[in-house]
Amino acid sequence: MRVGIIAIQQESNTFIGKPTVLDRFREDLLLTGADVRSALASAHHEVGGFFSGLEECGIEAVGIMAARAMPFGVIAGDTCRSLMGILDAALAGAGELDGVLVAPHGAAVSEPEPDFDGFWLSRLRQQLGNQMPIMGTLDPHANLSAKMVAACNALVAYRTNPHLDQRARGLEAAALMARTLRGEVFPIQRACFPPVAINIERQSTAAEPCRGILESARLGRERLGVLSSSILLGFPYADVTEMGSATLVVADKDTDLAQRCADDLGQLLWRRRHELVGQLIDIPAALALATALTGSVCLLDMGDNVGGGSPGDGTSLAQAMMQQSLGPTFVCLYDPESVEASRAAGIGHTVSLRAGGKTDDAHGAPLEIEATVSQLCDGKWTEPEPRHGGFMSFDQGSTAIVQVRDRLTIMLTSRRMAPFSLRQLSHCQIDPSSFRYLIVKGVHAPVAAYEAVCLHFIRVNTPGTTTADMGALSYHHRRLPMFPFEPDTRWSLPPRA
Repeated sequence: MRVGIIAIQQESNTFIGKPTVLDRFREDLLLTGADVRSALASAHHEVGGFFSGLEECGIEAVGIMAARAMPFGVIAGDTCRSLMGILDAALAGAGELDGVLVAPHGAAVSEPEPDFDGFWLSRLRQQLGNQMPIMGTLDPHANLSAKMVAACNALVAYRTNPHLDQRARGLEAAALMARTLRGEVFPIQRACFPPVAINIERQSTAAEPCRGILESARLGRERLGVLSSSILLGFPYADVTEMGSATLVVADKDTDLAQRCADDLGQLLWRRRHELVGQLIDIPAALALATALTGSVCLLDMGDNVGGGSPGDGTSLAQAMMQQSLGPTFVCLYDPESVEASRAAGIGHTVSLRAGGKTDDAHGAPLEIEATVSQLCDGKWTEPEPRHGGFMSFDQGSTAIVQVRDRLTIMLTSRRMAPFSLRQLSHCQIDPSSFRYLIVKGVHAPVAAYEAVCLHFIRVNTPGTTTADMGALSYHHRRLPMFPFEPDTRWSLPPRA
């Protein structure tokens, strides 16, 4: 038997004015055919799990297409068409298939198709017909749609945030595909869509309330006839109809069981909705708390969360810390212009910089500094441990490290980079354990790496395109009513027959 593998992944932040274009995929990942296996078979990504799981079951794994772009703005219309053209050509050259494993993100938005993942999965279903099994994975930040559910026989979401179980979920999906092709099971999936938007600050699966909710999903998987049970936390930075939480259950031959179990989990989310409202700390309160703590502190810059699409050059926290003369502090800023100025000055020399704050006026003004260039590096490294995102090779472009006296160390990069690995620092000869404070542009994803060097984590409600204050974002397409935007929202499931 032969099973194809397709991954098209991007998390689209509709509050960013610039689109995601094809070059962003080319910079990150855009491969077809055998190159998919070469790049991802050994990765901690679900596609690595697809390859390994199929081969363990004696099924030939056929790489078709793998495309990924860093989270950013909506996928441009011509980019959407180009991706579909690449997929069509790769699928045509794949030969006869018995099934397809897919890895959408679940929160991709394109200009022509707001439900981009539902669009390309439905398109694939039309091309392959109703008899061929299509199964795969979802990021738990997916804004699940009815189209995604209808297009696939089974989808399983990662169960951790930070996402450390991607390869394991790929193995799970591959095993389910093998059992289906052998005629052992007949997967049917159903979903429930409670009108709840879960604040990003509440989405750690290691802490309540998500920990308890995920435990209920785990217990549900032990029920006879249930093949998979998933919680979709949602991605609040996509202003689309599907934005919000959902539950998804796959059962063996039993539509009613799948729907009842999905509904039970949906009602659990609804009952715990008040616990899913963000507990937000502003910059002054966060710094007061940080200075009172003993040991190293990670200040998570939620408003400039690169993993949610933000520019990565926000300065709000660094400005506040400089004003209070706190240190020693580390921050990474996306700023190609300052990288070039630092390289021109050379190691050991002083340079005048306007660092960060250049992408827009939503993330703070540039830091006006006199700094000494301490390191220059190529910005490329490999992370051997499982980390959020599942990838192992990283390239943030030409990088400069500058020092502002003994108080502030700034890493300047020429490409945006999400802070998922401590190798980001150590590959430039920076010891992350040497800092009292580390400003890290994320919410939960960086914790998997930074918990090795930080005793405390404070999630800071900074301004920006990924602000944790959902009330500060202007939605035009979300469901109405929805909790917590409309706090008096009422919801109940229709009576079962």
